[in-house]
Amino acid sequence: MNTKHKTFFKNLVTSYSPSGYEKPAQKIYYDYVKQFADKVEADVNGNVIAHKKGKGKFSVMLVGHADEIGLMVSHITEDGYIYCKSIGGMDASILPALRMNIHHEGKIVRAVAGRKAAHMVRGDDSPKIKLDDIWFDIGAKDKKDALKRVSLGDIVTYSADFERINGDFYATKATDNKAGVFVAAVALELLKDEKIYADIYSVASVKEEIGGIGAKTSSYSINPDLAVVFDVTFTSDHPGVDKKVYGDIALGDGPVVCLGANINDKALALLKETAEECKIPLQWEVSTMRTGTDLDSIFSNRSGIPSILISIPNRYMHSPNEMISLKDLESTAKLTAEFLKRIDAKFDLYPFKF
Repeated sequence: MNTKHKTFFKNLVTSYSPSGYEKPAQKIYYDYVKQFADKVEADVNGNVIAHKKGKGKFSVMLVGHADEIGLMVSHITEDGYIYCKSIGGMDASILPALRMNIHHEGKIVRAVAGRKAAHMVRGDDSPKIKLDDIWFDIGAKDKKDALKRVSLGDIVTYSADFERINGDFYATKATDNKAGVFVAAVALELLKDEKIYADIYSVASVKEEIGGIGAKTSSYSINPDLAVVFDVTFTSDHPGVDKKVYGDIALGDGPVVCLGANINDKALALLKETAEECKIPLQWEVSTMRTGTDLDSIFSNRSGIPSILISIPNRYMHSPNEMISLKDLESTAKLTAEFLKRIDAKFDLYPFKF
């Protein structure tokens, strides 16, 4: 990955942007895509939409969600300890002893996620950790002291870090789904000097982690002929994963394409053909019902929006150390751009006509 792309991706993942508070990530996305789009605007919900005009009457929406999971301060005890509620699917079991960031009035307050030490746990203690069991310690003397530095409603995130583990494998927070935002932007960049048939709308959507809200509203307003959704998906290349359930998916082995009842077969066929012609290896996953992505909010919107899902392999999802391959990011962006080049006036997404 070149330096420009790596810096863009690093800036995305190290921004803080839990659902409903995506402004930093959206600004980073806006500053990047405005170089390649004919128009960029934000809607009232916070979705940022970049439009590249095509020659024809067909439109494609590319979408990755810019939000990440997080917490919100919900209670401060008289002793000055802080309790939180989850924004999205936070796994409480990984929180104890982590250092966290509380975002208060433009400043970061450092906190330690606390729980009884292992030596203090008795046999009657529940082995399952719930968020209610976790407190956040900012070293306050009491509630009055804590309120000088934090308030109810403050956002709490994992500490931002971006670290090379080996080769092109990197660990960081929020690749779910800054990876999708990256692909939606870079695919547009790869088409900057191309005159293609389709209108392209590249979207950094909001609030996916709390229900796919941004994808629903932006796809309604754009009303595209086709939606290409980008997200991350679980790998099965580490211990303890049943490949009969999660498929055979590994970091560095290429984009993961979804097969399922809500995936448009015609678009899927063109995507597969594109990958073969460009010699881009694909991996496959099966989702016979909901996909758990923005696609679920899009494909049944209005009178139906044909959709496909391309995912980036991701180890340790919803943790502060999600691991991905930068090569997978780049190959997904390239696949998408080449796919879009192949859309022409004959491209038809209807399953059948009478």
